[in-house]
Amino acid sequence: MDCVFCRLIREDTARWVARGDEACAFAPLDPLAPGHTLVVPTRHHADVFDTPPDVLAASTLLVQRVAGAMRTALGASGVNVLHASGPGSEQSVAHLHFHVVPRWADDGISTWPAGRSRHRPAGDPVARLAGELDRDQPPRPGD
Repeated sequence: MDCVFCRLIREDTARWVARGDEACAFAPLDPLAPGHTLVVPTRHHADVFDTPPDVLAASTLLVQRVAGAMRTALGASGVNVLHASGPGSEQSVAHLHFHVVPRWADDGISTWPAGRSRHRPAGDPVARLAGELDRDQPPRPGD
């Protein structure tokens, strides 16, 4: 496997923002904004579907810490957290990653989608999702 993020971690060639046993953060080569940071699990996991819950939790905790640092150290008034999982999502690197992009009022960029999906699933998508999540629930104590 030749994962570019795994190589950066293994060869220690990134501009590190934070390094940890479960997750790390580094500056991308082509940032969307000053301070744009990528947060990734330290060990390889392809996407949100492949990542164990504890690693996903550690990664999102680091996302939160990076976002807070952007507010205090860079004076950002907000952040965008961008993520894509799977081939239909435009995921560009098959290693779970979150872009944490600091934002300021009138900074001149937009990270929000301008269009809407043309895909139309059969039935009511909200009801289908709720039904799937109900089936996926562990038994509650006392049930």
